[in-house]
Amino acid sequence: MRILMVGAGAIGGYFGCRLVESGRDVTFLVRQKRKEQLEERGLVIQSVNGDSTVQPALLVAGEEATPFDVIMLSPKAYHLEDVINDIAPYVGEDTMIIPLLNGIAHMQPLQEHFGAEKVLGGLCFIETTLNADGEIVQTSKAHRLVFGEWNGGTSERVERLYEYVKVANASFELSHNIQQEAWQKYLFITMLSGITTLMNSAVGPIRDSPFGIELTKQVTEECVRVMTATGAPISADMVDRVMETFKQQGYKMKSSMLRDMEKRLPIEGEHLQGYLLRLAEQQGIETPMLRIVYNNVRIYEQKRQSTF
Repeated sequence: MRILMVGAGAIGGYFGCRLVESGRDVTFLVRQKRKEQLEERGLVIQSVNGDSTVQPALLVAGEEATPFDVIMLSPKAYHLEDVINDIAPYVGEDTMIIPLLNGIAHMQPLQEHFGAEKVLGGLCFIETTLNADGEIVQTSKAHRLVFGEWNGGTSERVERLYEYVKVANASFELSHNIQQEAWQKYLFITMLSGITTLMNSAVGPIRDSPFGIELTKQVTEECVRVMTATGAPISADMVDRVMETFKQQGYKMKSSMLRDMEKRLPIEGEHLQGYLLRLAEQQGIETPMLRIVYNNVRIYEQKRQSTF
């Protein structure tokens, strides 16, 4: 089975490297600058789950290659349109496309472009970053990648893929209800990225502040109300479950969006809070806290674009 990992950054690089070190056939689709860096230094992981360095097979968009059995997408959401164009030549009749992007908004354009039958559901739980040398740094134990048929259940193709990837030093999991899991993760990261960027703080100080828990719960309740109104498979106890998860996070835990803001990088506000806010407007639902969160990320983007 041949896998194309789109991107060799903090997420794609990590899971792809774990597959390569276990002897699996993985090629990384990267930009020219990243290709040169990887050819010179290798793909390096510094991790509490074990360090690793591999010399990966690399591909730059436009180079010839036969279609792959599996294409995993790990870029930021704002690169989705470019990624769709980049992978098109490598998608065959039986290719499985597994997006690991945050949120839900990417599913429709992928399904419309490649056909719904080719696009599986996927998500991951991992806290990683790239250091100045392009090495992947992971300091917490969680390294889960979950995938499954978007409409639920199982199939021969996903069972075969699971058998192929489960040997890696990472938790590759096959879900029979990936759509529900994707919406639940969307809920959590929308809340987490929203409240941490709004407060410009890691989780601990927010929890310890006078109104931190109250405001976090308000954001969560608004997100659940919108998702439920749109028919998303969100269980009735999700507010309590999300809040309990929030309370269990490490004191210094930061959302990836906040980390990107600290580096003055582009962020996924339109894909996360913006998409949910548009759903709220379609349903006629008032979301005052979500509007404040969204306004904050929009102001950040305006300032970033005008400064750099």
